Amino acid sequence: MKQSIQTHEEDAGYQGQTGQPDAKLLNRASEVAVTLLTGGGDKPYAFGLATELIQKGAGLDVIGSDELDCPEFHGKRGVNFINLRGDQRPDVSFLRKVFRLSTYYAKLIRYAATARPKIFHILWNNKFELFDRTFLMLYYRALAKKIVLTVHNVNARKRDSRDTALNRLTLQVQYRLSDHIFVHTEQMKRELIEMFGVQPARVSVIPFGINNAVPITPLTKSEARQRLNLPEQEKTILFFGNIAPYKGLEFLIAAFEQISARCDDYRLIIAGRPKNCEKYWTAIQEAIREDVKRGRVLLRADYVPDDETELFFKAADVLVLPYRYIYQSGVLFLGYSFGLPVLAADVGSLKDEIVEGKTGFVFRPEDSIDLAKVIERYFASDLYADINIRRQEIRDYAREQHSWDVVGQATMSLYADLLRAPYSGKLSNADETKTSFRLKASPEAIERGVGSREPNQTKPQ
Repeated sequence: MKQSIQTHEEDAGYQGQTGQPDAKLLNRASEVAVTLLTGGGDKPYAFGLATELIQKGAGLDVIGSDELDCPEFHGKRGVNFINLRGDQRPDVSFLRKVFRLSTYYAKLIRYAATARPKIFHILWNNKFELFDRTFLMLYYRALAKKIVLTVHNVNARKRDSRDTALNRLTLQVQYRLSDHIFVHTEQMKRELIEMFGVQPARVSVIPFGINNAVPITPLTKSEARQRLNLPEQEKTILFFGNIAPYKGLEFLIAAFEQISARCDDYRLIIAGRPKNCEKYWTAIQEAIREDVKRGRVLLRADYVPDDETELFFKAADVLVLPYRYIYQSGVLFLGYSFGLPVLAADVGSLKDEIVEGKTGFVFRPEDSIDLAKVIERYFASDLYADINIRRQEIRDYAREQHSWDVVGQATMSLYADLLRAPYSGKLSNADETKTSFRLKASPEAIERGVGSREPNQTKPQ
């Protein structure tokens, strides 16, 4: 093992607050070396986890793309950012896509053959998931790699109504070949056990880390609305993220029509790129055509880059997640990172993340009438009336409940177990860290009711 991590040991000159190398971090980096396979996308999660692992002294090879390339992954000893995916823009020819994808796989296979880290941590599969789940997993095992897999969706094709026997079989292969699996909710863990026969001891539930990749500037709500040409006093609702049938956008549009018929001071922002749903997207466009013309709906049907994201979250009064099917939503935590209240459909584990009346409200899924009532309930609530105060409370709640520090400690501890190397990070209770996490909130937040659970009561993620 010493030979396999020699590069990281030689380079791991981490510096503490004094500017001198931190001996404790130096020791950890020499023992825990990991290849982080990001799939080239999902920058918020990859950035949050990678930067936390770097801070905790792991030696990292980050396999990424142009999208994930950022200053935090450069100039640090023991950290190598390896850009195998390069440019992933969709607006290129089919032949160009084939060439860059085949080149990526060739580079990845060559990298794995000589990679010194013994742990391969997969955050996302690549374009050809069936290949990744079978051949690549067998290849990594043949190279004697320990495989850690973070599962964000137990079966995404089931969610998208495109499930097949072959899809389930290859998922089962990947889950069985993984040494350990991280999920974000107890429901996901149960599904892995019941549907795919994964042993409970090989699954850990960890929080979904709060978004820290999207820049937050001193931009004010008024300035954000001016830049988006939105009236200052309008009640503004936000739908954000990829557009697909499982997101249930049609129910939000129907609810918006209902409340707009009763009061004309509502505005709806739809910001996100349609994803493989031409027929569905055509129907959505038709449904909002007149409202877009009249200025009641602001449509940004495209990918929103990080440096523009805060415009929409700061301009909005509330974020709505009208999903029909989901395990857990990164958009919810993105909203919380801006202190934005969330109205969420009662699907998956979304309800577990909402403190009713304090961070948002829950409504019945696929029910536009109930959603319309909840939207009006929110705008009549103290949560909306005191939104300037509540935003900071929501941020405090989310950062405590979904701390990357907790995620990083659990992850580093697992790495050490797989390598049989000691990890000196502080874990108050290893079992609790791997299964559930206590809510901690500021005294001010607790006084207002945010996070007011019983001290010993744990909450599924």
